[in-house]
Amino acid sequence: MSGGIMEQSAEQAVLEVAAVRRHRHRAPLRHPFVTAARRTEAVEYVVAEVELAGGAVGQGSAAETVAVTGEDAASILAALDGPLGAALRGARGTIGELSARIAAAMPGATSAKAALEVALHDAWARAAGRPLVELLGGSAVSTMRNDMTVSLEEPATMAERAREAVAAGHEILKIKLGHDIAEDRERLAAVVEAAPSARLRLDANQGWLPEQAVEIITGFEADGLPVELVEQPVAAGDVEGLARVTAAVSLPIMADEAVWSAVDAHRLIEARACDLLNIKLAKTGGLRGAIEVAEAARRAGIDCMLGAMMEPRISITAAAHLALAHPAITMIDLDPPAWFASALPRGGIVQERGVLRLSGGPGLGLELLRPDVDAEGGGR
Repeated sequence: MSGGIMEQSAEQAVLEVAAVRRHRHRAPLRHPFVTAARRTEAVEYVVAEVELAGGAVGQGSAAETVAVTGEDAASILAALDGPLGAALRGARGTIGELSARIAAAMPGATSAKAALEVALHDAWARAAGRPLVELLGGSAVSTMRNDMTVSLEEPATMAERAREAVAAGHEILKIKLGHDIAEDRERLAAVVEAAPSARLRLDANQGWLPEQAVEIITGFEADGLPVELVEQPVAAGDVEGLARVTAAVSLPIMADEAVWSAVDAHRLIEARACDLLNIKLAKTGGLRGAIEVAEAARRAGIDCMLGAMMEPRISITAAAHLALAHPAITMIDLDPPAWFASALPRGGIVQERGVLRLSGGPGLGLELLRPDVDAEGGGR
């Protein structure tokens, strides 16, 4: 593994995959999650399960994110039942070799790949009797301050959500914007009034044109608002426009939808199109692809956020293990468990007053999620 963050003895161990399984789930959210791209009230997701020849079982998960990855539950199931499962079932090799088989099995399907690759890593670490973070080169007792998302709604509703988050101990709020400049200003003003002590991360989800982005961001700067960064202000494919925004404003600009792989990271870095990168396992196809992006950033001296879409606890726990292991990852946006009505499966991560830590235990440190839990979407 590039960068040498993997523990070498574990990296070289030969694994044999005895079985690959999957089951489908559906979990309601406490309240709707709204961005410039989509509205979500419940999450359809699939759990991938890998059993090694020695009996260790690991799990990973993939949520429907049609607006971002193009995948729904049916396509995730088809990928796992088809090329991805076939690539891993009965295979022998090191963790790196088996991960490479998943990556090469089919184009796209990054969420499905992430689910299977995380399940493989969970099983690998459980077989070693170690927390995954340690095998990735980090410490199981590390912590990191998380943010809380305030989704794109009416200003009064956003203000109330911000007050609730600060009362729960969150110091950093991620504010969803990106529909209309005038309305975005009203939304942000309402949040600042409701939570004047909070540090703000703004996420436009590709909602502005470059000229609009420069106008609104320079306005925020002139007003002296407590903004730490602005995430993906323009369309993902508009690298030149993103570079124009980055050059024109003082606030750090973070690329999200524009970076899916190390190739994307290198292109953005060379174009000086952003100051920061947001890594998501559902975009990179799992942990290995995410590490490659983080390594590209580390070599360029760029910090990264480890983020997520509205994904279940298994996915978020895997992201937390990586975030606490890689030196280029200095920020996290891993609040989805707080949105889910269900706290299952138990274990994995603990969040107290906005600070995230791992709960301990081998692998991801999670109980295995049974097929009959949250099975409204067709647990089978």
